[in-house]
Parts: sequence; C-alpha cells; structure tokens
Amino acid sequence: MFMNVERIGLERVTSADMVLYQVSAWAQAGVRHGIFTRHGGVSAGAFDSLNMGGNVGDAPEHVRENHRRMYAAAGVNAARACSVWQVHSAEIVLARRPAHGRRWICAADGLITDEVDTPLTMRFADCVPILLLDRSRGVVGIVHAGWRGTAAGVAGAAVRAMVEAFGVKAASVEAVIGPSIGPARYQVGEEVVQAIAQQYGESEGLVRRDPADGSAWLNLWAANQRDLERAGVGHVETAGLCTASRTDEFYSHRAEHGRTGRFGAVISL
Repeated sequence: MFMNVERIGLERVTSADMVLYQVSAWAQAGVRHGIFTRHGGVSAGAFDSLNMGGNVGDAPEHVRENHRRMYAAAGVNAARACSVWQVHSAEIVLARRPAHGRRWICAADGLITDEVDTPLTMRFADCVPILLLDRSRGVVGIVHAGWRGTAAGVAGAAVRAMVEAFGVKAASVEAVIGPSIGPARYQVGEEVVQAIAQQYGESEGLVRRDPADGSAWLNLWAANQRDLERAGVGHVETAGLCTASRTDEFYSHRAEHGRTGRFGAVISL
C-alpha cells in the first residue's frame, strides 16, 4: 500500500535562476515537474517577474517568455504543453496533445494524461495547485482548486477520471497539495461555508469560526486532502505554504488586492 512510502514532501530548488518546488522522488523517477514561484521571469511592476497569467494585464510577450523559461527549467517539451481555460469547475480533461490553433484545450480545472512528453500546466494565485502521479501505470494529473472547485470536488473528480480512463488504482496515486492561501488568511462568506458543508457533509475541521465575531475561515488544504482521501488516494502531502503570507515568493490575488500575476505549475512524464 502506498500509505507505507516515505514522505514525498516538496523541496525548494533553483534552476536557471528560477525558484521552484519539486518532489525529489518524482524527479528521480523521471517525472519532470515543478510548482514555480514568482522569481526568474521578465515581467515588471505588479507582475514581477515570472507571471504566467495571460489575462491579467501583463504584456503578452513577457508572458510568452516566462512560459518558455518555465518549460526550459522543468525540462519539458514546450511544443506539446497542454492547458485549459480555468473556470473554477470540477471538469477534468484527458489530454493527448495541445489544441490546434489556440492556447487552451477547453474550459476545465483538471488535466490528466498517460502520454509521455506531454506537459500539463496551470496557473495560480491563491487557488490550490494539486499534482497527481501514479508511478505504476505512468499517469499524471494537475488540478486547479479554488473554493468553488473545492466545493465541487475537483480533486476527487480528477482521481476518479484517472481510474476510469487508465485503470489506475486510487490507492496507488500520490498527491501533492501545493502552495495556496492558507487557513489563517482565507476569510469566506456564508455561501462558501454552506457549499463546503454540502459537499463534505459537514464543515467541521474545514471551516474555523472566530469566537470574537463569528467570521468564517476556510482551510482549502484540509478540504482538498479530505476530498482526495475520500476518492481513495493512498498518499497525500501538503506543502503548507500560504501564498497570502508569502508574497515575496508567490503571487496572491487576495493579499495583493487583485493586481498581481499567476505562478505556474507543470508536470510531465
């Protein structure tokens, strides 16, 4: 059972003047991947410097160069990179190749593949990046989980798609929950609390109430871990890095009041 493997936690590494987080055991197994920071790119101002967001107001040529640098640092094939238009859903796409003539395959928030040399990539700025790997079957996945995706069960949906499409055993899947806004910084409204409670049957352990004013604070890490475990995943690691508290390292939509970039994540067999 994968529950017995050694800890696979993320390590901070530097590659070609860029800072990224990797799982060393995955890299040693030939899985090229990284959750990148905001360092090492060419963007300026609020987007300083490795912005991957093409719709946030940054210069398109800067975003293209930043992508080139990310793919080079991760050692993946930029010509076969697959992505989606992220819409805070639980839609999962089986990626075989990039869409012809456009940047996105379709609107979705999860990508899975068993194709070698086919990078899966997404962009983040407080939402949760989740990387998935089944070494035995040679399958990878990437998920974008904001509160809406989390409330819709996008992480579990990606695992179930891996099982259905590739015959993966959920217990053999390894999952890494990457840097995102942490529970101490993510105040939410009652509609979010209700959506989380509906999806998970309760909000206990997922939403903290401030005893002073009754405000609600959502733990996206715990919610997505619970979703993955309910889907049968055998090993889940959480980076525990809060983007809103670490704007020196990551972009944060909440902490930077909406005027910021997007950091990238990529994974490829």
